[in-house]
Amino acid sequence: MNTNKHWLGIGAGIAAGAVWGLVFLAPELTPGFTPLQLSAGRYLAYGLVAAALLAPTWRRVVARLTRKEWKALAWLAFCGNIIYYLFLATAVQRGGVAMASLVIGFLPVAVTLVGSRDRHAVPLRRLLPSLVLSIAGLLCISWESLSAAGSGSLLGLGCAFGALVSWTIYAVANSRWLARLETVSAHEWSLLVGVVTGVEAIVLAVPAFFTTQAAHAHSEWMAFTGIVTAVAILCSVVGNGLWNVASRTLPLSLMGQMIVFETVFAALYGFLWEGRWPTMGESVAMVLLLGGVVSCASVHRVRDEELNAAVA
Repeated sequence: MNTNKHWLGIGAGIAAGAVWGLVFLAPELTPGFTPLQLSAGRYLAYGLVAAALLAPTWRRVVARLTRKEWKALAWLAFCGNIIYYLFLATAVQRGGVAMASLVIGFLPVAVTLVGSRDRHAVPLRRLLPSLVLSIAGLLCISWESLSAAGSGSLLGLGCAFGALVSWTIYAVANSRWLARLETVSAHEWSLLVGVVTGVEAIVLAVPAFFTTQAAHAHSEWMAFTGIVTAVAILCSVVGNGLWNVASRTLPLSLMGQMIVFETVFAALYGFLWEGRWPTMGESVAMVLLLGGVVSCASVHRVRDEELNAAVA
Protein backbone atom coordinates (compact mmCIF):
# COMPACT_ATOMS: atom_id res chain seq x y z
CA MET A 1 0.00 0.00 0.00
CA ASN A 2 1.24 3.48 -0.80
CA THR A 3 2.47 5.14 2.41
CA ASN A 4 0.75 8.45 1.67
CA LYS A 5 -2.57 6.69 1.04
CA HIS A 6 -2.08 4.69 4.24
CA TRP A 7 -1.77 7.83 6.35
CA LEU A 8 -4.56 9.54 4.42
CA GLY A 9 -6.84 6.64 5.29
CA ILE A 10 -5.89 6.75 8.98
CA GLY A 11 -6.43 10.52 9.07
CA ALA A 12 -9.85 10.14 7.43
CA GLY A 13 -10.79 7.41 9.93
CA ILE A 14 -9.79 9.60 12.88
CA ALA A 15 -11.72 12.58 11.46
CA ALA A 16 -14.79 10.38 10.92
CA GLY A 17 -14.67 9.33 14.57
CA ALA A 18 -14.34 12.96 15.64
CA VAL A 19 -17.55 14.03 13.90
CA TRP A 20 -19.44 10.82 14.72
CA GLY A 21 -18.77 11.42 18.40
CA LEU A 22 -20.92 14.56 18.19
CA VAL A 23 -24.08 12.48 17.70
CA PHE A 24 -24.05 11.51 21.38
CA LEU A 25 -24.63 15.15 22.33
CA ALA A 26 -27.86 15.40 20.29
CA PRO A 27 -30.12 13.82 22.95
CA GLU A 28 -28.70 16.20 25.56
CA LEU A 29 -29.48 19.19 23.34
CA THR A 30 -33.05 18.05 22.55
CA PRO A 31 -34.72 17.14 25.86
CA GLY A 32 -38.29 15.89 25.52
CA PHE A 33 -37.84 14.38 22.07
CA THR A 34 -37.82 10.59 21.74
CA PRO A 35 -35.00 8.53 20.17
CA LEU A 36 -37.41 7.59 17.37
CA GLN A 37 -38.00 11.29 16.61
CA LEU A 38 -34.27 11.99 16.68
CA SER A 39 -33.63 9.07 14.35
CA ALA A 40 -36.40 9.99 11.91
CA GLY A 41 -35.44 13.68 11.94
CA ARG A 42 -31.74 13.01 11.47
CA TYR A 43 -32.19 10.61 8.56
CA LEU A 44 -34.86 12.68 6.83
CA ALA A 45 -32.46 15.64 6.99
CA TYR A 46 -29.61 13.39 5.85
CA GLY A 47 -31.63 12.32 2.82
CA LEU A 48 -32.56 15.88 1.88
CA VAL A 49 -29.01 17.24 2.26
CA ALA A 50 -27.53 14.28 0.37
CA ALA A 51 -30.08 14.71 -2.44
CA ALA A 52 -29.28 18.43 -2.71
CA LEU A 53 -25.53 17.78 -2.90
CA LEU A 54 -25.98 15.01 -5.44
CA ALA A 55 -28.52 16.89 -7.59
CA PRO A 56 -26.00 18.52 -10.03
CA THR A 57 -24.54 15.12 -10.98
CA TRP A 58 -27.60 12.94 -10.28
CA ARG A 59 -28.22 11.74 -13.85
CA ARG A 60 -24.57 10.97 -14.50
CA VAL A 61 -24.14 9.03 -11.23
CA VAL A 62 -27.43 7.12 -11.47
CA ALA A 63 -26.65 6.08 -15.05
CA ARG A 64 -23.64 4.16 -13.70
CA LEU A 65 -25.67 2.10 -11.22
CA THR A 66 -27.24 -1.28 -11.85
CA ARG A 67 -30.10 -2.92 -9.98
CA LYS A 68 -27.48 -4.79 -7.94
CA GLU A 69 -25.99 -1.53 -6.66
CA TRP A 70 -29.43 -0.13 -5.76
CA LYS A 71 -30.20 -3.27 -3.74
CA ALA A 72 -26.86 -2.89 -1.96
CA LEU A 73 -27.62 0.77 -1.18
CA ALA A 74 -31.02 -0.14 0.28
CA TRP A 75 -29.44 -2.87 2.41
CA LEU A 76 -26.59 -0.63 3.63
CA ALA A 77 -28.98 2.21 4.50
CA PHE A 78 -31.21 -0.17 6.44
CA CYS A 79 -28.43 -1.96 8.34
CA GLY A 80 -26.06 0.91 8.97
CA ASN A 81 -28.61 3.63 9.74
CA ILE A 82 -32.27 2.70 10.23
CA ILE A 83 -32.19 -0.65 12.05
CA TYR A 84 -28.92 0.12 13.85
CA TYR A 85 -30.25 3.28 15.49
CA LEU A 86 -33.59 1.67 16.40
CA PHE A 87 -31.78 -1.24 18.05
CA LEU A 88 -29.46 1.19 19.84
CA ALA A 89 -32.27 3.46 21.06
CA THR A 90 -34.27 0.52 22.40
CA ALA A 91 -31.17 -0.91 24.09
CA VAL A 92 -30.56 2.40 25.87
CA GLN A 93 -34.20 2.73 26.95
CA ARG A 94 -34.56 -0.85 28.20
CA GLY A 95 -31.07 -1.63 29.45
CA GLY A 96 -29.43 1.72 30.12
CA VAL A 97 -26.59 3.65 28.52
CA ALA A 98 -23.89 1.69 30.35
CA MET A 99 -24.94 -1.76 29.13
CA ALA A 100 -25.59 -0.55 25.58
CA SER A 101 -22.25 1.28 25.43
CA LEU A 102 -20.37 -1.81 26.58
CA VAL A 103 -21.89 -4.05 23.91
CA ILE A 104 -21.70 -1.49 21.07
CA GLY A 105 -18.15 -0.71 22.11
CA PHE A 106 -17.09 -4.12 20.79
CA LEU A 107 -17.68 -2.94 17.20
CA PRO A 108 -13.93 -2.38 16.58
CA VAL A 109 -13.16 -5.89 17.77
CA ALA A 110 -15.98 -7.47 15.73
CA VAL A 111 -15.03 -5.68 12.49
CA THR A 112 -11.33 -6.40 12.97
CA LEU A 113 -12.03 -10.11 13.53
CA VAL A 114 -14.14 -10.29 10.36
CA GLY A 115 -11.53 -8.34 8.40
CA SER A 116 -8.75 -10.68 9.52
CA ARG A 117 -10.40 -13.44 7.46
CA ASP A 118 -10.08 -11.53 4.18
CA ARG A 119 -7.61 -12.71 1.59
CA HIS A 120 -4.13 -11.21 2.07
CA ALA A 121 -5.20 -9.84 5.48
CA VAL A 122 -2.78 -9.59 8.37
CA PRO A 123 -2.83 -12.91 10.32
CA LEU A 124 -5.02 -12.83 13.42
CA ARG A 125 -2.11 -13.77 15.69
CA ARG A 126 -0.40 -10.47 14.77
CA LEU A 127 -3.59 -8.55 15.62
CA LEU A 128 -4.03 -10.14 19.05
CA PRO A 129 -2.08 -7.45 20.98
CA SER A 130 -4.24 -4.65 19.52
CA LEU A 131 -7.43 -6.65 20.17
CA VAL A 132 -6.42 -7.31 23.78
CA LEU A 133 -5.70 -3.60 24.34
CA SER A 134 -9.06 -2.63 22.78
CA ILE A 135 -11.04 -5.13 24.87
CA ALA A 136 -9.23 -4.04 28.04
CA GLY A 137 -9.96 -0.39 27.28
CA LEU A 138 -13.66 -1.03 26.58
CA LEU A 139 -14.06 -3.04 29.77
CA CYS A 140 -12.27 -0.37 31.76
CA ILE A 141 -14.32 2.55 30.44
CA SER A 142 -17.58 0.69 31.12
CA TRP A 143 -16.76 -0.84 34.51
CA GLU A 144 -17.78 2.04 36.75
CA SER A 145 -21.06 2.77 34.98
CA LEU A 146 -21.94 -0.92 34.74
CA SER A 147 -21.43 -1.33 38.47
CA ALA A 148 -23.86 1.52 39.11
CA ALA A 149 -26.49 0.66 36.49
CA GLY A 150 -26.75 -3.12 36.72
CA SER A 151 -27.06 -5.65 33.92
CA GLY A 152 -30.17 -4.29 32.19
CA SER A 153 -33.15 -6.19 30.80
CA LEU A 154 -32.93 -9.16 28.49
CA LEU A 155 -34.67 -7.20 25.72
CA GLY A 156 -32.21 -4.32 26.07
CA LEU A 157 -29.26 -6.70 25.94
CA GLY A 158 -30.68 -8.42 22.86
CA CYS A 159 -31.20 -5.09 21.09
CA ALA A 160 -27.64 -4.00 21.95
CA PHE A 161 -26.30 -7.14 20.31
CA GLY A 162 -28.65 -6.54 17.39
CA ALA A 163 -27.10 -3.07 16.95
CA LEU A 164 -23.61 -4.59 17.16
CA VAL A 165 -24.42 -7.15 14.47
CA SER A 166 -26.20 -4.69 12.17
CA TRP A 167 -23.36 -2.13 12.13
CA THR A 168 -20.73 -4.85 11.76
CA ILE A 169 -22.62 -6.08 8.68
CA TYR A 170 -22.75 -2.52 7.36
CA ALA A 171 -19.05 -1.83 7.92
CA VAL A 172 -17.98 -5.08 6.26
CA ALA A 173 -20.41 -4.89 3.32
CA ASN A 174 -19.75 -1.19 2.69
CA SER A 175 -15.97 -1.69 2.68
CA ARG A 176 -16.25 -4.56 0.21
CA TRP A 177 -18.59 -2.64 -2.08
CA LEU A 178 -16.24 0.34 -2.13
CA ALA A 179 -13.37 -1.98 -3.04
CA ARG A 180 -15.19 -3.25 -6.14
CA LEU A 181 -16.82 0.00 -7.32
CA GLU A 182 -14.96 1.70 -10.16
CA THR A 183 -17.47 4.14 -11.64
CA VAL A 184 -18.68 5.78 -8.40
CA SER A 185 -16.49 7.75 -5.98
CA ALA A 186 -16.51 7.20 -2.21
CA HIS A 187 -18.21 10.60 -1.76
CA GLU A 188 -20.91 9.82 -4.33
CA TRP A 189 -21.54 6.42 -2.73
CA SER A 190 -21.94 8.06 0.68
CA LEU A 191 -24.47 10.55 -0.73
CA LEU A 192 -26.38 7.74 -2.45
CA VAL A 193 -26.62 5.90 0.87
CA GLY A 194 -27.96 9.14 2.35
CA VAL A 195 -30.65 9.53 -0.30
CA VAL A 196 -31.83 5.95 0.17
CA THR A 197 -31.73 6.36 3.97
CA GLY A 198 -33.92 9.46 3.66
CA VAL A 199 -36.50 7.51 1.65
CA GLU A 200 -36.50 4.70 4.22
CA ALA A 201 -36.77 7.25 7.06
CA ILE A 202 -40.19 8.35 5.76
CA VAL A 203 -41.51 5.09 7.24
CA LEU A 204 -40.09 6.11 10.63
CA ALA A 205 -41.62 9.58 10.44
CA VAL A 206 -45.21 8.34 10.75
CA PRO A 207 -44.92 6.73 14.20
CA ALA A 208 -42.29 9.26 15.29
CA PHE A 209 -44.21 12.48 14.64
CA PHE A 210 -47.87 11.57 14.18
CA THR A 211 -48.54 9.16 17.05
CA THR A 212 -46.70 10.94 19.87
CA GLN A 213 -48.69 12.54 22.67
CA ALA A 214 -46.04 15.02 23.80
CA ALA A 215 -46.52 18.65 22.78
CA HIS A 216 -43.60 20.97 22.04
CA ALA A 217 -43.39 24.73 21.67
CA HIS A 218 -42.51 26.30 18.33
CA SER A 219 -39.07 27.29 19.65
CA GLU A 220 -38.40 23.68 20.68
CA TRP A 221 -39.30 22.42 17.21
CA MET A 222 -37.00 25.04 15.67
CA ALA A 223 -34.14 23.95 17.91
CA PHE A 224 -34.86 20.29 17.14
CA THR A 225 -34.83 20.96 13.40
CA GLY A 226 -31.55 22.85 13.61
CA ILE A 227 -29.86 20.17 15.69
CA VAL A 228 -30.94 17.16 13.60
CA THR A 229 -29.93 19.04 10.45
CA ALA A 230 -26.51 19.82 11.92
CA VAL A 231 -26.13 16.19 12.97
CA ALA A 232 -27.16 15.06 9.49
CA ILE A 233 -24.58 17.31 7.81
CA LEU A 234 -21.69 16.72 10.20
CA CYS A 235 -22.20 13.13 11.36
CA SER A 236 -23.89 11.60 8.33
CA VAL A 237 -22.71 13.51 5.25
CA VAL A 238 -19.23 14.56 6.40
CA GLY A 239 -18.59 11.64 8.77
CA ASN A 240 -19.77 8.94 6.38
CA GLY A 241 -17.85 10.57 3.52
CA LEU A 242 -14.64 10.49 5.54
CA TRP A 243 -15.34 6.89 6.57
CA ASN A 244 -15.72 5.87 2.92
CA VAL A 245 -12.40 7.50 2.06
CA ALA A 246 -10.77 5.46 4.83
CA SER A 247 -12.65 2.29 3.79
CA ARG A 248 -11.36 2.60 0.23
CA THR A 249 -7.78 3.06 1.43
CA LEU A 250 -7.31 0.80 4.47
CA PRO A 251 -7.80 -2.96 4.90
CA LEU A 252 -10.91 -4.02 6.80
CA SER A 253 -8.89 -5.39 9.73
CA LEU A 254 -7.44 -1.89 10.32
CA MET A 255 -10.75 -0.14 9.61
CA GLY A 256 -12.23 -1.93 12.60
CA GLN A 257 -9.79 -0.18 14.90
CA MET A 258 -10.68 3.21 13.41
CA ILE A 259 -14.15 2.89 14.99
CA VAL A 260 -12.43 3.30 18.36
CA PHE A 261 -12.10 7.02 17.68
CA GLU A 262 -15.88 7.46 17.81
CA THR A 263 -15.82 6.13 21.38
CA VAL A 264 -12.80 8.26 22.33
CA PHE A 265 -14.18 11.51 20.91
CA ALA A 266 -17.68 10.85 22.29
CA ALA A 267 -16.09 10.50 25.74
CA LEU A 268 -14.07 13.70 25.30
CA TYR A 269 -17.17 15.65 24.23
CA GLY A 270 -19.01 14.20 27.21
CA PHE A 271 -16.32 15.43 29.61
CA LEU A 272 -16.49 18.91 28.06
CA TRP A 273 -20.29 18.94 28.26
CA GLU A 274 -20.23 17.86 31.91
CA GLY A 275 -17.40 20.27 32.71
CA ARG A 276 -15.13 17.70 34.35
CA TRP A 277 -11.86 15.83 33.91
CA PRO A 278 -11.95 12.08 33.17
CA THR A 279 -11.61 9.72 36.09
CA MET A 280 -8.56 7.52 36.46
CA GLY A 281 -10.44 4.56 34.99
CA GLU A 282 -11.62 6.60 32.01
CA SER A 283 -8.11 7.93 31.38
CA VAL A 284 -6.59 4.45 31.47
CA ALA A 285 -9.35 3.20 29.16
CA MET A 286 -8.62 5.83 26.50
CA VAL A 287 -4.89 5.12 26.66
CA LEU A 288 -5.59 1.41 26.15
CA LEU A 289 -7.98 2.09 23.24
CA LEU A 290 -5.49 4.36 21.49
CA GLY A 291 -2.74 1.84 22.18
CA GLY A 292 -4.80 -0.79 20.38
CA VAL A 293 -5.10 1.44 17.32
CA VAL A 294 -1.37 2.25 17.29
CA SER A 295 -0.51 -1.45 17.64
CA CYS A 296 -2.87 -2.42 14.80
CA ALA A 297 -1.54 0.34 12.51
CA SER A 298 2.06 -0.71 13.23
CA VAL A 299 1.30 -4.33 12.36
CA HIS A 300 -0.22 -3.28 9.03
CA ARG A 301 2.73 -0.98 8.27
CA VAL A 302 5.17 -3.85 8.87
CA ARG A 303 3.05 -6.12 6.67
CA ASP A 304 3.06 -3.50 3.88
CA GLU A 305 6.85 -3.22 4.10
CA GLU A 306 7.16 -7.01 3.86
CA LEU A 307 4.90 -7.11 0.78
CA ASN A 308 6.80 -4.26 -0.88
CA ALA A 309 10.13 -6.00 -0.20
CA ALA A 310 8.76 -9.24 -1.67
CA VAL A 311 7.61 -7.45 -4.83
CA ALA A 312 10.96 -5.67 -5.19
